[in-house]
Amino acid sequence: MLKLLFLLFSGFKFSKLLLTGGSMLVSLVVYGFIFGWRYAAGFIALLFVHEMGHYIAARQRGLNVGAPTFIPFVGAWIELKDLPHDAETEAYVGLGGPLVGTLGALACYFVARDMGADGRWLLAVSYSGFFLNLFNLIPLSPLDGGRITAVLSPRLWLLGVPVLLGLFWLNPSPMLILIAVLAAPQVMKAWRFKADDPANAGYYRASAETRLTYATAYLGLLGFLAVMTHDVHEMLGAATRMQ
Repeated sequence: MLKLLFLLFSGFKFSKLLLTGGSMLVSLVVYGFIFGWRYAAGFIALLFVHEMGHYIAARQRGLNVGAPTFIPFVGAWIELKDLPHDAETEAYVGLGGPLVGTLGALACYFVARDMGADGRWLLAVSYSGFFLNLFNLIPLSPLDGGRITAVLSPRLWLLGVPVLLGLFWLNPSPMLILIAVLAAPQVMKAWRFKADDPANAGYYRASAETRLTYATAYLGLLGFLAVMTHDVHEMLGAATRMQ
């Protein structure tokens, strides 16, 4: 009986690993045919690094979390089997992804710079990493920025609405429509949010020091990613003009 239970448990763990590995492979094939295999592998690696940032942060806070799942042109996510018990924990888990993801993109950037002309594909990978982590910091739930800014005030999610609309005006995309649909209930929640409501007091309670810490981390990471995204984009443009 114990042996049977062990085999079932092992099979369940294997199926989760198979889902992660299989979805990564599908993404690799799709991206590879469109953008080339080296870029695809690097891009998926950075997505994995980003999600592992969330995974590690969630585990540090004692939350049960599943392995990453990948879907081409949508991205990747980890399943939080335990919901955060307060806004500070949600912000901590939300910050883990873009923080670790930025470090991954920065590593690609330094290696690509040392490779010279041969590292242009890796420079493009680093640009994608910087841009996607910057995009994820839009203060709109369910994006990471929405989870981070929730500890400050859910009303900040209202600032993400014009940002998302502006991006859609510049570059209409089905992905932006999907994010808007997912964010709509959270925007209504932010519109109706009252800090003195007893229903909100427990979850969103945080000290001034905690709010200052997360505000500093959020704005600092936002500024850094904005600069790196711009600079690497200019570097790629210059490399293209020199060809």
